[in-house]
Amino acid sequence: MLALQVLISISISISLTVAHASNREPTSPPLNPFAAKATVIRYWDRKIPTERPLPGFLLSKLSPLSALDSTTYSSLVSSNPSLLTAHLPAFCSAAHLLCLPSLANSQVSHSKDSNFAKYTNINFTNYGTRINAGQDSFKIYSKSQTIPVDSFRSYSRDSVGHDETFKTYSPNGTIITDNFTSYASSATGGSGDFTSYGRFSNVPELTFTNYETDSNGHTQNFTSYSDDTRGGDETFKGYGKRGNGVPTTFKSYANHSILIISHFKSYGEDANGPLDTFTKYGNNPGSSHQSFQSYSQNANAGTETFSSYRGDSDVGDDNFQSYGKGGNHPTVDFSTYGHDYKTGEDHFKGYGEGSGNSDINFKTYKGSPTDFKSYAKTGVTFKDYQNTTIPSASTEEEEKKKKTFESSGKPVNTWVEPGKFFRESSLTEEGTVMPMPDIRDKMPERSFLPRSIAAKLPFNNAVELANIFNASVDTALGRAIGDTINECERAASRGETKRCVTSAEDMIDFAVSVLGSNVVPRSTENAQGSGGFILIGKVKGINGGRVTKSVSCHQSLFPYLVYYCHSVPRVRVYEAEILTIESKEKINHGVAICHLDTSDWSPGHGAFVALGSQPGEIEVCHWIFEGDLTWAAAD
Repeated sequence: MLALQVLISISISISLTVAHASNREPTSPPLNPFAAKATVIRYWDRKIPTERPLPGFLLSKLSPLSALDSTTYSSLVSSNPSLLTAHLPAFCSAAHLLCLPSLANSQVSHSKDSNFAKYTNINFTNYGTRINAGQDSFKIYSKSQTIPVDSFRSYSRDSVGHDETFKTYSPNGTIITDNFTSYASSATGGSGDFTSYGRFSNVPELTFTNYETDSNGHTQNFTSYSDDTRGGDETFKGYGKRGNGVPTTFKSYANHSILIISHFKSYGEDANGPLDTFTKYGNNPGSSHQSFQSYSQNANAGTETFSSYRGDSDVGDDNFQSYGKGGNHPTVDFSTYGHDYKTGEDHFKGYGEGSGNSDINFKTYKGSPTDFKSYAKTGVTFKDYQNTTIPSASTEEEEKKKKTFESSGKPVNTWVEPGKFFRESSLTEEGTVMPMPDIRDKMPERSFLPRSIAAKLPFNNAVELANIFNASVDTALGRAIGDTINECERAASRGETKRCVTSAEDMIDFAVSVLGSNVVPRSTENAQGSGGFILIGKVKGINGGRVTKSVSCHQSLFPYLVYYCHSVPRVRVYEAEILTIESKEKINHGVAICHLDTSDWSPGHGAFVALGSQPGEIEVCHWIFEGDLTWAAAD
């Protein structure tokens, strides 16, 4: 009799789950009650005992694994997590994860005058080698790909009188691992144009080994390299090295990029009669760590021009070693290095040192600290040399000077996207016109893993976990795994309660543990209005607009969905209609959080740059971006 009652109870529970899920997804077929998604729905109903259904934006992130796949992979991981590697392609596809693709091989040598329109995820061994005359055009290489793994070994090598155009290489990609080994090496005559490499990419891992090495009179133009990217590690090893009479132009390298680690080695080194122009290098508004080794070292005659290096970079360290060193009668012109103020250190070693009868001009050097070593004692003209270090704040007077400097239009960060931070008054007054930052979710699409699988993976071991997902440390995905785990293991800030959640059940548990069961997760509805001006419509303060507690969760870059969730004291949460200015049509439903206590924030925080204040003096508000969410009290 008891067994029958249990079966009836289970049957009723399953029926309710099916009905519950069907109500949320009326156009979808009935949900298998044993599927991973149904398990989370039942868990939500137990932990949040109200009539509120699981919000659609969170429901969409649940694992799509079927009941059979959930059981199969859970058993496999329980036995030994490393066994998952052998089943990785099928597992990643079924679970909607972010995994490295298999790299195909191409050993084909192509005839001259080839034109490629689209190319993705293949090892390209030979393109245009030893071609005599003609013209090749490569239009799109790995456009808008998630985790492309590409290797391009040879492009126009040993060609004679040949023109080539490489228009787009890995634009708009996410977690890119690209290797470009040789471009126009040992080419004679002809010309080339590389328009764009890795632009608008997220966490690129780029290696460009040889560009114009040992070429003879082959004109080259490199327009854009990794501009407007976020994160990543880049290495450019050779540009015009040992070239003979090669006019080269590098217009833009890592400009407007954020959190870039960059290594540029050998530009025009040992060249004969070079005519080089490097227009912009690292003019980014975000932080960077740059190393530039050897520009026109031991060059013979020629003219070298470096227009702007790190002109607007505000945070990070920089090492520049050897510019025009050991050259014979070079004309070298370095226009601008650094700008008025930033944090981080600059080290510039070797400018025109050992050059014979040099004509060397350095127009502006603004570094911190003043560390300019080993430059030519004659023939060098400095028009403006400054140390940008701010006075220390060891005394009350020096502290006053520092604050005066920081509020005089020379802040730590020189640029913050309009609308990224704003005051609370912008939300409390209906009819406010304000800029909207780009709140689009730029993370790759992924799903949570079921807790039955996620809990058994070695999340605290970056190397082991990367190996399970076939992502070695020299790939962008392997680096992202390590970075996420390191951030999750970081100690909490004062007053912060934090946890990285690897399943939807973990997120529910953490929110309930901090806020109680009467909570609702909220997210901005969509990304409309991004990058333009918006009109604020009706505004509603959560918890009656009173000071409240919340748990905000931000996506991390990982093979499966991992959220960094944290709660900070003294916030207010708002929902607001977002309207167009012209028609006053509602285009979005925004969620924003206002931090009332900013006393522990850094003086260089972008919020104070944008709003013109200091820690503890003002509240700071920001939107919850698409893909992120905040938990707060239900109404």
